[in-house]
Amino acid sequence: MFSLTDKEAVITGGGSGIGKAIAEMFAKQGATVHIIELNKTNADQTAASIITSGGKALAHSGDVSNQQMVKEIFAAIGSIDILVNCAGIANVGRADTTTEEDFTKVFNVNVRGTYNCLHEVLPIFKSKGSGVILNIASIAAWVGLADRFAYSMSKGAVFAMTLSVAKDYLPDNIRCNSISPARIHTPFVDGFIAKNYPGKEEEMFEKLSKSQPIGRMGTVEEVAALALYLCSDEAGFVTGMDYPIDGGFIKLNT
Repeated sequence: MFSLTDKEAVITGGGSGIGKAIAEMFAKQGATVHIIELNKTNADQTAASIITSGGKALAHSGDVSNQQMVKEIFAAIGSIDILVNCAGIANVGRADTTTEEDFTKVFNVNVRGTYNCLHEVLPIFKSKGSGVILNIASIAAWVGLADRFAYSMSKGAVFAMTLSVAKDYLPDNIRCNSISPARIHTPFVDGFIAKNYPGKEEEMFEKLSKSQPIGRMGTVEEVAALALYLCSDEAGFVTGMDYPIDGGFIKLNT
């Protein structure tokens, strides 16, 4: 079950965190993984690790917010069966404290970046008569997060794009779903806490962990396992859905 043998999978943001875990999981299940990552070093290291473990991976250095760059990368890859839009950034601030520069930066990566990849992959999928898209949204798309105005905005857009694409391309046998993680422990989280709460790292980590009803943050491997199911043939009857993976946050935190 959940075999991705002979599948070509593109994973944006695949050089670290959730994207890296998804890349490793998909390669383990037989896919050839194409990692699109702004940080070339991270992309190369992830690809090398996958190859060392017996998998197939290629690293592509690129900025998903740059449409021309995305167009060139997808053209170079050629045949694609699966797209996972995972590249994203966060931002701290409310509507009146978020600068225009920060708002635009979050929009360009999280929203425009997702659009750019959808724009390039959909003609490929239409010509093949099949394809699977998985977007990484967030519980912020469901409930909004305090002090995360721009981030919540961007993930709400990803959620809406998922539904739109799923509906528009049903006749083309293209499935599109999304995952909405809550707090997932990644190196990004550690760096984010260190940057925004210097001297209070341990306190903030504990606070963020306990904000999940289940009492801990999720792991990248848990998100990758859900991604694997949604991108596998076993999920062939699933489209137009968002799947929270949140330790009970949405339903049990109210």
